[in-house]
Amino acid sequence: MNVLTTDKTLFKDTDYSEFLNIIDDIISNKTVQKMNDYKHHCDTTCFEHCFNVAYYTYTISKKLKLDYKSATRGAMLHDLFLYDWRHTSKKCKRFKDLHAFSHPRTALHNSLKLFNLNETEKDVILNHMWPVTPKLPKTKEGFIITFADKFSALNESFTYFTNNLHKKKSYKYAYVFLSLIVFRII
Repeated sequence: MNVLTTDKTLFKDTDYSEFLNIIDDIISNKTVQKMNDYKHHCDTTCFEHCFNVAYYTYTISKKLKLDYKSATRGAMLHDLFLYDWRHTSKKCKRFKDLHAFSHPRTALHNSLKLFNLNETEKDVILNHMWPVTPKLPKTKEGFIITFADKFSALNESFTYFTNNLHKKKSYKYAYVFLSLIVFRII
C-alpha cells in the first residue's frame, strides 16, 4: 500500500490528521521537499518512501504505546540524503562509504541542520539500516522504523514490478506458454 496514493478511508483505525500534524513542519520544509527530486526504490521518490515509512512507524508505535511522535518524525527524516544514490555508490572506493552504510549519517547531519531532534529521533535516523549495518537501534522506536523501512522498500519494489511486468515482452511469451500448458491439461 502506497500511503500517498491510497484512498484515505483506509485510515479508519488511525487518526490520519494527527499523523499529518506530527510531520507538518517537516513535510512543508523546502529542503525536505527536495526529496521529491530523487527516485529511491524504483518509481517511488525518497519523499514518498519516507512518508510511507513514517505512516507505518506512526501506526505501529502508537498501537504499542511508544513515543510515536518522535518515531514518526524521525521516520520522515530517515533518508534525508538529497543525492541520487544509484550514481554516487558507483564512485565509492571504500566499503564504509557505500550508500547503505553512509546515508544514515548524512540524513542525520542534514536533519540536524533543519530541526532540533531529540534522542529517539536521532536514533531512528542513525540506526534504521540495521541489520545491514551492525549498529543496533537503542530504542524500541528505532527497531520499529527498521522493520517499517524494509517493509516499505519491499512493498514499493513489488508494486513497481507487478505494475510493470505485463509490459515486458518476456512476460507476454511466458503468459502465452503457460496458457498453452494449462489449456493442454484441461
